[in-house]
Amino acid sequence: MKRILYASLVSTLIFSLCLKAQPRQELVEVIVTPNHADWTYNIGDQAEFSISVYKHNVPLEDIEVNYTVQPDPGYRSTTIWDEGTLSLKSKPVKIKAKKFNEPGFLRCTATVKVEGKEYSSYTTVGFAPDKIKPTTTLPKDFESFWNMGKAELAQVPMNPVLTLMPERCTNKVDVYHVKLDNVKGKIYGILAKPKAAGKYPAILHVPGAGIRPYYGDVEEAAEGFISFTIGIHGIPVNLDQGVYDDLRAGPLSNYQVFNLDDKENAYYRRVYLGCVRAVDFIESVEGFNGEDIAVTGGSQGGALSIVTAGLDDRIDYLAAFYPALSDMTGFLHGRAGGWPQIFVDEFTNKPEKIENSKYFDVVNFARFVKVPGWYSWGYNDNVCPPASTYSAYNVLPAQKELHLFQKTQHWTYPEQHELKNEWLFSKLRE
Repeated sequence: MKRILYASLVSTLIFSLCLKAQPRQELVEVIVTPNHADWTYNIGDQAEFSISVYKHNVPLEDIEVNYTVQPDPGYRSTTIWDEGTLSLKSKPVKIKAKKFNEPGFLRCTATVKVEGKEYSSYTTVGFAPDKIKPTTTLPKDFESFWNMGKAELAQVPMNPVLTLMPERCTNKVDVYHVKLDNVKGKIYGILAKPKAAGKYPAILHVPGAGIRPYYGDVEEAAEGFISFTIGIHGIPVNLDQGVYDDLRAGPLSNYQVFNLDDKENAYYRRVYLGCVRAVDFIESVEGFNGEDIAVTGGSQGGALSIVTAGLDDRIDYLAAFYPALSDMTGFLHGRAGGWPQIFVDEFTNKPEKIENSKYFDVVNFARFVKVPGWYSWGYNDNVCPPASTYSAYNVLPAQKELHLFQKTQHWTYPEQHELKNEWLFSKLRE
């Protein structure tokens, strides 16, 4: 019982981090600056950090700065390389870390107390991140396992039910709530499509972690795309928020590890096949041009983007922000594992769960992606730590481009979405 409670609390903590990750402006700013402008170093380099503190954009002096330097295994970090207290005078204080002798990440955290309130910030730097290798391995029957799953799905009639949502329609876009049959349940989503006659490319939006309603992307459809946004939990996506709150706190709490000791019934098996079913549906939509489909999402949605492209050769392009579910076994090897960061306690550290996780790890789907991809994340992410996302990115054999926004944690700048849309839209319109 204690183990189950612990796992549930971990899930709740991570979900809360996702919800609250977008930064807010604080009265006092603690700035940790690395001595490499791109935050990236070679193996064997020594990083140096400068710490300064500002209030109303004016540097503060004569305050104490507490600092730690540690390798970065996500928010669970307990290993400390260096720590201490320094006095901040007229110039920034400097901290030189010891040499980092393997591919990975190093974090410097600085904390100050001003007028009785504590303020903190951190910066994470990378050492040869393009050399990071995954800790998970590819099961010999990985392809056959998923081919059998797709064959099972093919035997399930789609039975689409589309319900017009007049309150969401515009003069240019029709919006529908969609229900599809999936293996062991349903897939629900929101379809937004141009009203004007024509043939359009399509974009599949796959969701981040959690349980919530969805609204569809009307603006995207107005730009000339068939836009399909799905939920993954087999429940309608247009219910009152309270329904999803109750499910998140009750039956679907910690869903990401449901049945992980049984790969045939693991939660994400139905989810991953449901993404394939969503592609089936897109191909049936009147007005689809029959050729061009992209998939995109962030966090769990970033994971599902790679998974869908790895499973389904009808996908032509993918765009993913900080893909979750990547190199989940990282914690078993002394470094950060990807969300949901599960292999840290005896409840999940069981041989069958560790082995079965390989069938659902994004790293192993990335190995089979053959289409161009656009990717973006930051070094400071605690939810999907960069060691995990690089583990997937580095094994991708397809054409790929990574847009690093080093400072970002588990959030994005508007400019990242603008770049993503520019890339994705241009590809689909070629």
